[in-house]
Amino acid sequence: MKENLYKIIALALFLVLLAVAIFVYRPQQNRSTKVTVVGDSQAKVAPDTAVITFSVVTQGKQAVDAQQENARRSEAVKQAVEAILAGSKSEVKTSDYSLDPQRDYYSGKLPKILGYDVKNTVIASIDRLDQVGAVIDAATKAGANSVEGIRYIVGEASPAQGDALALATKQAMAKAESIAKSLNGRIVRIVETSEGGIPVEDRPSAYNSMADSKMLAKPAVVTPVQAGSLNIRSQVVLVVEIGF
Repeated sequence: MKENLYKIIALALFLVLLAVAIFVYRPQQNRSTKVTVVGDSQAKVAPDTAVITFSVVTQGKQAVDAQQENARRSEAVKQAVEAILAGSKSEVKTSDYSLDPQRDYYSGKLPKILGYDVKNTVIASIDRLDQVGAVIDAATKAGANSVEGIRYIVGEASPAQGDALALATKQAMAKAESIAKSLNGRIVRIVETSEGGIPVEDRPSAYNSMADSKMLAKPAVVTPVQAGSLNIRSQVVLVVEIGF
């Protein structure tokens, strides 16, 4: 009786140990790993927006005189530019305003205030690129005496941005599929997606001047401005899970 009991206990112990061994040493199933891939694309496209920065700079013995003269000229510039852009989706806004005293540091005494400089900087975002030269001429004629630069960009809603992003995504997926194939696996899922950034490199315009508005009051011709092309770069980062 006892002998049979010992055999049953021994068999049960053997089965338990066998089950543990099978669990511990069984081939691993559903193994997976994660990899990070980057897709990068570049394309040349035509810009759809021009950003012009110009300023009205005035001086006066008294701060209030310089301010009032600047306000008068700035309002005239704003109206002149908006008249050129009437009916478009363009935007004109003030980006910076400053009032600074002019000081005399060479008299050997404490600095003396000689007068005041007022600068009102305006940014015009224009979606009608054929009007860039006309806007510059209208602004300088109305009182702007500093044109600080023209920058061409592609808006976020532009199809060109979406095309570049799609191309970068396809490139990243192609890399992930190649890695999975080389590991004898397959892509199970996309764990994470992020956009690495879409820097836009534009060709800066050569137009940059400081001139008295009276000198530009009657331009003989419209200022010629050429937009050129932009290099759009789009980058996508994918984290994918590869199963074996």
